[in-house]
Amino acid sequence: MATTRGSYGFEVAESGLLLDTDDNLERLRRLFLDGKIIDEEWGPGDPGDFDHGGWHILCHLAGGAGIARTASGIAWCAITHVAANDTYEATITYEAGTGVRTVSLSAAEGVRLIAGASFPAFVEGSSQGHIAARGVDDAPEAFNKWPRQRFDQDIRSPDDGGTVWEQWSTTRDLRPESVIGTSVLKGLLTLVACLGGRFIAAVARGRREHGHPRQLVALVEAGVLTADDAAWDVVPQAIPASAQDLLYEARPADALAAARLLAPNPGLQAYFMFGRRIHRWSATADVRADLGLPV
Repeated sequence: MATTRGSYGFEVAESGLLLDTDDNLERLRRLFLDGKIIDEEWGPGDPGDFDHGGWHILCHLAGGAGIARTASGIAWCAITHVAANDTYEATITYEAGTGVRTVSLSAAEGVRLIAGASFPAFVEGSSQGHIAARGVDDAPEAFNKWPRQRFDQDIRSPDDGGTVWEQWSTTRDLRPESVIGTSVLKGLLTLVACLGGRFIAAVARGRREHGHPRQLVALVEAGVLTADDAAWDVVPQAIPASAQDLLYEARPADALAAARLLAPNPGLQAYFMFGRRIHRWSATADVRADLGLPV
């Protein structure tokens, strides 16, 4: 039986997972456009970035991913680009008999694969390297002058790029009429409905700046995740260079290969971060203090 949680009344299953419903999608939209609940701590941005765009933390959440252990083996769960109509969706990538397949988590095949799966690890989104929407050619004024191709970088480039910056662009417009922004938001809800609150917490805790601590507290207040999820006692592990190069390619098949290299320990849930910002991790004691919990 579904129940509700938090000030936004998010619908949750008995397991505590968010339900992937149209009503919850609209709750997420309202939440990420709500400045009051975060005390106007939107994070850094240019003028106009938050007129119709979401909190800074959203691009990190949309860029993050989960490693699943399914009956078919290790799989990769993330938001990927749909080139046919230039939208995004939550997908699962796995090794099938005919090779690597990427299917929607909402499709019958995705639902079947994820049934009974465990999630041994979550992975930070990339802030360097390629974007998922390779070859896209946005107008210069798109996404409040943040065209996505600006962030499509070679994997050796030190410049801003990757899936996090790509989703920074897409989430500059979360209005219902924004097809791309809405698809990203829907993809995030579908992903979270599978991965759970610890995924949100781990990604959100990757920074102690940009308004992320206040935004994580607001996610708890609203009911997106629980305080126990937010204060998960975990320390991130560094992504090795071999896996980093694959993740910087921002292609599902490469990400699946990276997931196999990360090889999380059975029975232990882990979080993997890129070494360049791992020192900015929000420790458990800090999060508990942010939430007003005993440290």
